[in-house]
Amino acid sequence: MSESAKAPLPEGWSVQRLSGSLGAEVRGLRLAEAGPEQAAAIRALLAEHLVLFFPDQAPTPDEHIAFGRLFGELESHPNLKLGGERPEFFELRAMGGAGAVADEWHSDLSCQHEPSLLAILHMKKCPEVGGDTLWSNMYKAYAELSAPMRALCDGLTALHDASPHFKPEQRAIHPVVRVHPETGRRSLFVNHHFTRRIVELSDAESDMLLGYLSRWAASHRFTVRYRWQAGTVAMWDNRCTQHYVLDDFEGERVIQRVTVMGDQPERAQDSPWPAYRAAAKAASWRDFAMQEQLRKQKREQANT
Repeated sequence: MSESAKAPLPEGWSVQRLSGSLGAEVRGLRLAEAGPEQAAAIRALLAEHLVLFFPDQAPTPDEHIAFGRLFGELESHPNLKLGGERPEFFELRAMGGAGAVADEWHSDLSCQHEPSLLAILHMKKCPEVGGDTLWSNMYKAYAELSAPMRALCDGLTALHDASPHFKPEQRAIHPVVRVHPETGRRSLFVNHHFTRRIVELSDAESDMLLGYLSRWAASHRFTVRYRWQAGTVAMWDNRCTQHYVLDDFEGERVIQRVTVMGDQPERAQDSPWPAYRAAAKAASWRDFAMQEQLRKQKREQANT
């Protein structure tokens, strides 16, 4: 967003950028009192900074849910069956690095047909030292690829699944490069945690490219690192960021979260290549999950 295109901040708000790539702290508002007008201003800031932090908030669960609903429909987490009277609201605890620690780079729920739009996290309790979270800007990760690499990635798709959550059958195929429905910008959309395979490449070629793109997406110059304080609320656009929790802390870390689901990733362009199909031989088993998902999606498309 250009300087001239920026909307004026509501009275009393202040915004402090946190890195050259993404991230800003926003002060001067109470999220528990936010309504549609404030939500529109927050959306504009999110489009500019991709991840926002609101210190000194400490919302109750009901306030947290009400704030989340300003941005869309909330859903329960498909891989975290935590129960409770509020299925769209969940709390995760970790003690000394053991427990719920998302210590791999990922885009939330990219294994779903319609992945998460955005997440809103309240740091209920955090250790004095450690447990920072990093986010990476996938617009920049895409834009700073060489022109031939961008052209290759624009035409590729990838299989994502929930194998890390012991649910390999929960899978989807998404573009390697997606177009943001609000900004129109292209971003890299593969991640170390959920992305298993490039559909148009052989298994060996896919491993090579995914390994490179995963390392590239985590390049320091694309990132912001945030040191938490209890009572801080963060929200991020899952369509153009990845994040990673540093598992380096002692003591207890408690987060509360709601998730706004979801839209189907839009492709940068149609693929000029068919899905890879190996000849029937010992190594062809590596293609089974991909081929099964392609057949499933073809059946679904035929029924719509």
